Amino acid sequence: MIASMLPPAIDSHTLLVAAVIIHDVASNRVLLLQRGPESKFAPLHWDFPSGKANKGESITAAAARELKEETGLVIAPASLRIAGIIHGAWGIEAPNGFLTVIFAATKWDGKPLNNEPRKHAQIAWFSVTEVPADLVPDRRQALLSYLKSPGQPGISTDGFA
Repeated sequence: MIASMLPPAIDSHTLLVAAVIIHDVASNRVLLLQRGPESKFAPLHWDFPSGKANKGESITAAAARELKEETGLVIAPASLRIAGIIHGAWGIEAPNGFLTVIFAATKWDGKPLNNEPRKHAQIAWFSVTEVPADLVPDRRQALLSYLKSPGQPGISTDGFA
């Protein structure tokens, strides 16, 4: 029972982020949010619904929470599938690096809304054949990789030698 003797790893120096690709398989499109003009990171770029995990929160719970907060869509955390991982050496709010786990969801409840208009300029569906050029670059790479090989998560290690 060694695992029970260790404290939970909730004080990591690496920022943990969850992101969700909402993929409407029937219409072959994905849902994206456009970051607002005052965003600290990538203003006016398109992005997945995403956000930081709270202290002690599982990454799947963070993904479901952020998706609901930003879009109103509800998903079961257990239904999420890993679509990609981005490990960055540094970030705007993460001088010690960040780890973004990108999930894909093909089933959800609700209709998408821009629930955070102060953070996001708009929300829109895009055909998978017309992924916007101004999608945050590492997210764009992750989305294209997911669309090409859905069962094989891609891994990006930005900023590491």
